[in-house]
Amino acid sequence: MSITTEPEAFTAATPLMHVLADPRGRAAVGRVLPDLVSSSILHTLHGYPIGLVVDTEPAFAGDPAAGAALLAEIAEIDRSAEPERPAPERFVEPSKAYEDVDVPPGSATVRQSATVTRFGRFEVELHGPSQGNPFIDVRLEARVDGPDGSVTVPGFYDGSGVYRLRYLPERVGEYSYRTSSNARSLDGIAGGFTVAPARPHAHGPVRVADTFHFAHADGTRHRPLGTTAYVWTHQGDLLEEQTLASLADGPFTKMRMCVFPKSYLFNENEPERYPFVGDPVHGFDLQRPDPAYWAHLERRIDQLAELGVQADLILFHGYDRWGFATMDTVADDRYVRYAVARLASFANVWWSLANEYDLLFSKTETDWERLAGIVRENDPSSHLLSIHNCRAFYDHSRPWITHASIQRQDIYKTAEMTSEWRERWGKPVVIDECAYEGDIDQGWGNITGEEMVRRFWEGAMRGGYVGHGETYRHPDDVLWWSKGGVLRGTSPSRIRFLDEILAAGPARGLEPIPLDWDVPRAGVEGEYLLYYFGFDQPGYRRFLLDPAVTWEIDIIDTWEMTIQRLPGTYSGRFRIELPAKQYIAVRMRAARTVG
Repeated sequence: MSITTEPEAFTAATPLMHVLADPRGRAAVGRVLPDLVSSSILHTLHGYPIGLVVDTEPAFAGDPAAGAALLAEIAEIDRSAEPERPAPERFVEPSKAYEDVDVPPGSATVRQSATVTRFGRFEVELHGPSQGNPFIDVRLEARVDGPDGSVTVPGFYDGSGVYRLRYLPERVGEYSYRTSSNARSLDGIAGGFTVAPARPHAHGPVRVADTFHFAHADGTRHRPLGTTAYVWTHQGDLLEEQTLASLADGPFTKMRMCVFPKSYLFNENEPERYPFVGDPVHGFDLQRPDPAYWAHLERRIDQLAELGVQADLILFHGYDRWGFATMDTVADDRYVRYAVARLASFANVWWSLANEYDLLFSKTETDWERLAGIVRENDPSSHLLSIHNCRAFYDHSRPWITHASIQRQDIYKTAEMTSEWRERWGKPVVIDECAYEGDIDQGWGNITGEEMVRRFWEGAMRGGYVGHGETYRHPDDVLWWSKGGVLRGTSPSRIRFLDEILAAGPARGLEPIPLDWDVPRAGVEGEYLLYYFGFDQPGYRRFLLDPAVTWEIDIIDTWEMTIQRLPGTYSGRFRIELPAKQYIAVRMRAARTVG
C-alpha cells in the first residue's frame, strides 16, 4: 500500500520558483507584479522566499497591504486540485487531398548534386506547391538506401515553394532515394548519388567511444573542450564575426548555443531574427518557422565546422519573454521535428534538449521523454543527445542520453565529482557549467582564471571533460558567456596547454587510476601516469611504483605553461623535488620495462 500526501500550501516561506511553477501562482504574481515576472533578473530571485521578495518589492513600498493581499491570494491556492491549463493546439494530420488528384505524382522540379563527399551534406531541393501553410499541411520524407542499409530522412519546407531533404552519408559508395509525401507532386520522386572519399579534416559526427570518451565517425578521437556563448548567433553580423575570429584563435572544440533568443541578465537586447515569423509586438506564428532565421543559423553552424568546433545546440531554455518556453505540446513537437530535419545533416551538431530543464516549469518528465523520442526518430545520423540541469539532475541513465551534461550543484565541488558520476551513469561526463571566469555579482560568474583552469584539470584527471565560459563586465553588456565577442580571460591559453598535454597522452583518453587520498592520478598503468596537485603546493613528493617499470618524469606548471624534464630515470621507490607552488602536475612516461 502506498501513502500519498497532499502538496503543502504556499506560504511566505515558499521559494518564488515553486510559486511560479504553478500556473495559478504565476498568474497571481504576474497580474500584480507584471514587471517582476518579465524581469531579466527574475531567475536571480528564484530561490528566495516569496514573502521576502514581496517585502522588498519596490512596487509595494507605499502599499504594504497590496503585498499582503498577494501573499494571501497565493496561500489560498488549492494545491490538491490540478490547475487549469489553456487548451493546446489540436494536431491535424496532413491531408492526402492537399493537392488535386489531377496533379501528376512526382511532378515537382528536382535539383540535387550527383556526388557528395563522405561526411558532407547531400541535399535534394524540390520546387513544389505553396498553397495553404506547407509547414503544417505537407509531410515529406525519403527512404535512403546505401552501403549500410536503409534510413528514413525527414524533409522540411523552406518557404517560397521550396522543400529540402538532407542526409549525412558516412560510407563511400552508391546511394539511392525515394520520397514519400501527402503532396502528390512531391511523392514518389526517385534518384541517386555517389559518395566520394571525405575531404581532409572531415571526420564525421562525434559519438561516444570506450564508454567514457568521444570519437568521430571515422575513429578520430575528439576531446570536447567546450565553451558557452548562448545567443551569439542573435547579435548581428559584426559581433558574430568577431566571435568566430575569437574561436579561430582559441582552444575550444565545442560551443554551447541556443536556438531561441534569451532574456536574462546582460541579455535585454532584441535579436535581429526570430525562429518563427512575427515580432514581439504582434506576436509569433508558431506554425510558420522563419526560413531566413534558420538559414542564418545554418551558416553559423557551418562556419563553426570550418573551425573544427562542435555546435552543442540547446533546443529549449526558460530565459524567455517571447513565449517560446511555454509553447504547447503540438507546437513543441513540430518545432523539434523542424529543427532536426534541417540540422541533422550537419556533422558538427550535438543536441541538448534543454539548458536547465528544471526551470521550464510548464514541461514535465513525460514531455522531455517524448521530445527526446522525436529527436531520435528524426535524426538518421544519431547525433549526441543530452539534457542539462539547474538544480536537480535528470536521470542520465535513460537510454536516449548519450552523455551527462552537468551544471554544478555544489558551490565548490564539481569537477571533483566526475569519477562518482561516471560510475553512477556509466557514460561520458561533460561538465558544461562548472561556473564562469568573470567578475559579475553572481556566484556562478566570478571565479578566477586560475580556478577555471584547476577545474579543467580536476575533471580531466577523473576521466571527464569540463567546459569554459566568461562573464567579465562590459559597458555594452557584451559578455562572452552569452553574446560572444572577444575572449578576455586568462584561462583559454592554459586550457589550450592542457589540451596539448592530453593530445600527447594515451590515445583513448585519460582514465582515473586510484592512488592516495590527497592527489588524483590518471593514465595507463605501466605506461603513462599523470598526477595533479591543484591548489596544494608540495615541495617534494615520494613515490612507490612497480620497480619493473622505469620512468621519465616531467614537472608541469599548468599555469605558467612550462614543462621541465628531470634528468635521468626513476623506478620503484623514489623522491623528486617540486617547486612548492600551486597548479603543478607530474607526468611519468615509461622509458623501458625491466625483465
